Amino acid sequence: MTSSTKMSLEVSNLEAWYGESHILHGMSFDVREGEVVTLLGRNGAGKTTALKSIMGILGKRSGQVKFQGKDVIHLSSDKIAKLGIAFCPEERAIFSTLDVGENLMLPPVIRDGGLSLETIFDLFPNLKERLRSQGTKLSGGEQQMLAIARILRTGSRFLMLDEPTEGLAPVIVQQIGRLISRLKAEGLTVLLVEQNFKFASTLADRFYVVEHGRVIDGFSNAELKSNMHKLHVYLGV
Repeated sequence: MTSSTKMSLEVSNLEAWYGESHILHGMSFDVREGEVVTLLGRNGAGKTTALKSIMGILGKRSGQVKFQGKDVIHLSSDKIAKLGIAFCPEERAIFSTLDVGENLMLPPVIRDGGLSLETIFDLFPNLKERLRSQGTKLSGGEQQMLAIARILRTGSRFLMLDEPTEGLAPVIVQQIGRLISRLKAEGLTVLLVEQNFKFASTLADRFYVVEHGRVIDGFSNAELKSNMHKLHVYLGV
């Protein structure tokens, strides 16, 4: 990665709370345009909280979150979304009262460049077949496809994916891996939280290790092999 690569996201001294619980303690990291960056860490380390803080979902947070040079820490989540950041939560947030087509069309298009329905159905043929099925009657893999497909329509160029492979069959995991590789090839930027280290290691350009609400280490994919001993300590992989 060259020094001329534009910075997409810069997180500095990010603090965040759930109610009275102080979860993030000065977290700092960055993501360059066109990268796939993965946040690694044990359960409860603060990885998901970081994504929610960037997205403006948590009410109490401080520090600096700059997206394409603009500080967004004080913006509401809808305004952050309109800047081109999309968040796919771990729980997928599929609406049970809506069918697949209605769930898919729910988020507004914020800018040109989003995937067309034709392209989405090429990527996820199951969704076309289940278009009139109730969203929560899909399999776990199909729900994950729908959750990702929904944000690809919007035209967002910065995608945050929280545990996209959790609980899914290996064939679906492979499909999601191919999708992320394709998105990267098309110039999108992805910030990934993923417990499946083997999956993340095949996709990410860089890794940050999160522990107790802060980044304690970071390295590139090229440095992965020489850092495996550290990862065994950090993650138990």
